[in-house]
Amino acid sequence: MTKLDELVTQINREHVYIQTHNFPDPDAIASAFGLQELLKLRGIHATICYKGKIDRYSTDKLREILDIRLVNIENIDSELTEDDEVILVDAQKGNSNIIDMTGDEIICIDHHPVYEKTEYRFTDIRPGVGACASIIAQYFFENEIPMDQRIATALTFGIRMDTQKLSRGVCKMDMEMIWRMFDLCDQDMIYLLENSTLYFEDLMAYSKAISSIEVFENISFADTGRDCPEALIASVSDFMLALVEVSFSVVYSRKKEGIKISVRSERPTLDAGKIISKALKGIGSGGGHATMAGGFVPFDGNDREEDLMIQNIRERFIDVISRTKRKSLR
Repeated sequence: MTKLDELVTQINREHVYIQTHNFPDPDAIASAFGLQELLKLRGIHATICYKGKIDRYSTDKLREILDIRLVNIENIDSELTEDDEVILVDAQKGNSNIIDMTGDEIICIDHHPVYEKTEYRFTDIRPGVGACASIIAQYFFENEIPMDQRIATALTFGIRMDTQKLSRGVCKMDMEMIWRMFDLCDQDMIYLLENSTLYFEDLMAYSKAISSIEVFENISFADTGRDCPEALIASVSDFMLALVEVSFSVVYSRKKEGIKISVRSERPTLDAGKIISKALKGIGSGGGHATMAGGFVPFDGNDREEDLMIQNIRERFIDVISRTKRKSLR
């Protein structure tokens, strides 16, 4: 049996929910869309759902052009029951970037390191793969299922965006999937999506981050301002890592519920996922890949207390990274 065959045998209902991480990015949406089509071909209807909003132009444009239908969990929460079956895509139960929606999480398909041991009926978690979309694309090819242009375009864009145009965290499988989908996807559309990534107002987040950046021994800290979209925080973190003086980037935004953090690392000895998990232990949560990760610190204090919390977070990162460097030199 292929992995897709195994997956399908674990579904007991004619309708399931495919849940992405909060504020879904192109990889999450493309993966959910591809899986939705695969399940449809096996006689299973699926609704793609998410929490938050789609806050990047290119991501929303992908959804619009390819007519990918997604539903905000808030709009269907009253309809859900504990018996509804849920498939997690590009996320894992218990992580800070996904809510525990009503229903039974029976399946998990992801490319992030295992966050915590969780029982599912079926799992396909491959931390070595650059994008979840690569896993879904492989399902098509290993089962010899025809892939139309919409799906090929979505999956290709998802892979390219999550690997920063095949320059970060990419593996041989990602490259193979890109090659096999090359003649199937709409290259002009991908070019359009990749070069339309910012709103004019997004420049304010970059401006705020540039004016606030501080660098301590190749570790940069920058503030994108209040209520910055999560995808934009990540983009600014990528931007900061491009600085010659920076090898580990920490970017944050103050939100109503707490402090959202995005980190990037260019050194294999400084594992972003492990470092943010250790740095936020006891005050929040975080995790991700060796080169990119994210976290969240719940907080509802006043401005003064918030400033002290951010200072605490900085000191925690510096301490963890310093200890990691010393350990690597032994």
